[in-house]
Amino acid sequence: MNTEQQIEFDKIKEIWAGLAVTGAAKEKIADAAIFLDELELNKNLRDTTNSRHMIENLGNPPLQDVTEIREILMEAGKGVCLTPYQLERVEKVLVVVERLKDYLARGKLFENPLAYYDENLDELKDLREEICRQIRCEAVDDHATNVLYDVRTRIARAEEAVKQKAEQVIRNNKDCMADTFYTLRNGRVCVPVKKEYRFRISGSVIDRSATGNTVFVEPAALAKYYEELQLLRVEEENEVYRILYTLSALVSDAIPVMEENMSMMEKLDFIFSKGKLSIDLDCVEPKVNLERRIVLKEARHPLMDKKINIPLNFNMGVAMSKIRGIVITGPNTGGKTVSIKTVMLNSYMAQCGLHVPCREADICMNSNYLSDIGDGQNLSENLSTFSAHIKNVLEILQKVNKESFVIMDELGSGTDPAEGMGIATAILEELRKSGANFLVTTHYPEIKEYAARHENIINARMTFDRETLMPTYRMVIGEAGESCAFYIADRLGMPESMLKVAVEAAYGKDAVKGYSFKHNGNIDKTENKKIQKDNNQASSPKLKARFRIGDSVMVYPDKKIGIVCEPENEKGVLRVQIAGRKIWINHKRVKLHVSADELYPEDYDFSIIFDSVHDRKVRHDMERKYTEEIIIG
Repeated sequence: MNTEQQIEFDKIKEIWAGLAVTGAAKEKIADAAIFLDELELNKNLRDTTNSRHMIENLGNPPLQDVTEIREILMEAGKGVCLTPYQLERVEKVLVVVERLKDYLARGKLFENPLAYYDENLDELKDLREEICRQIRCEAVDDHATNVLYDVRTRIARAEEAVKQKAEQVIRNNKDCMADTFYTLRNGRVCVPVKKEYRFRISGSVIDRSATGNTVFVEPAALAKYYEELQLLRVEEENEVYRILYTLSALVSDAIPVMEENMSMMEKLDFIFSKGKLSIDLDCVEPKVNLERRIVLKEARHPLMDKKINIPLNFNMGVAMSKIRGIVITGPNTGGKTVSIKTVMLNSYMAQCGLHVPCREADICMNSNYLSDIGDGQNLSENLSTFSAHIKNVLEILQKVNKESFVIMDELGSGTDPAEGMGIATAILEELRKSGANFLVTTHYPEIKEYAARHENIINARMTFDRETLMPTYRMVIGEAGESCAFYIADRLGMPESMLKVAVEAAYGKDAVKGYSFKHNGNIDKTENKKIQKDNNQASSPKLKARFRIGDSVMVYPDKKIGIVCEPENEKGVLRVQIAGRKIWINHKRVKLHVSADELYPEDYDFSIIFDSVHDRKVRHDMERKYTEEIIIG
């Protein structure tokens, strides 16, 4: 039994989770369940209301998923040097914290209690500004420190000197050059020299062209500049690492505050997701009571289109305080199942701290929610519809108590009507004794009578327009309904004679006078096609043999020629001798090549073909006398 799935709260959770931003909030939504503590429930309902008001006044809050940041903080806590990218992610989270703090502070103008959560947020302004000053575009900024700026300035000068020297070598040796500009090869500045002038340019060969006609030489005059450049780059790297380690240490020191910030962000994300859901589903805050009272005004099923959904008005335990159960009857497709699911789903949402899709709601708290809706057939456990229902019902009766809320659809269905009615009555009696609130739907008239006899149970019906044959989807509590099957059948053309038989069988001979039907006459028979018997068909049920012993056949897909040595059996498999061996093969892979009639005379001894000399001798001995020899086919 999965009540959340049966009443479709799992689909509400999917919508709800889509409105959350952080991974932790999504996980909390997936695990959301009913509150059993009245104070805790009321606090969560107030949070939902306050978050909705704040969103309506200030828009959606600035939030960010912090899963990646937790991983970064874990590395910082181990003393790992953070990369510029990771430091920027930390800085961005601190920006979000600052914006969220400002967002909440503005909520104080509307006296919203959620606004005071800003006191639990610390934007770590000094750390954010330090990272922002020293890290830019996922790299350490040139102006991070004076030392780094000086080193990078000297590197720029050295690189420019290298380029100028390379250009000078090219200008002075134009005849030796394969091109008029220098190039970088393996990180070294080189000049392109024709291979025949290689030894006229002093320096080291770094690379060659694909054709081999050009060699790339690093001139000897550039070597001293290159060595200076390498020393400067080592100095730059050391300074960059010093900056990154310093910032990483600052982040490590701020981990406790960062963790507190992220936890608060995740908590607020969960709260605001409830407010977003309330707005999206057009909900209201429900009242909560412990008096077993349920009042829903213009309640909707949140997954149904609001434009076509007819609101449900439902009342239990107000004027009739002793009523604990309602038996709902009415026509098929009349909205009985949707109605009981709507009542339980609204109650369940309210007890999870959510707003409900109603104009007004007063809902009692329940210790558990139990349901039996749908087919329930389970092929893997070899359970029929009825067996699955009974298994579910027994589980419900084990858990039910006076603080439970139970809904059951089509009580007692799936078996013999008389026995199903008896079982339905027994189930209803157990629910009545438990003191639980329960809603059940049924078509059994005996169940309606049972409900009318007991003061704790009341009938209700779903209304139906007999003229249009359309359900109105409205519930009337205090009146028993009817299935309207006779009127529907009459409207669709069932003859009056058949309907009178049906009424008499259902309610007795006297009840026929109370019905008036429109269609007289009988059902017009249509001419149907007839089965044609094959008079030439053999009396034997076996299929006519396609191949006979001795037939020459083509075996596919190899297209080899063979001889049939055993005709096909009832499974369509025959035996064919090919190249001295016998194989079993399906008749679909065999095609007649030459029939045995054309190849052999009548009464031909096929053992000459199929048996070896030894087997033929043994067979001959067997026909004359006893022998211990055997023949293996």
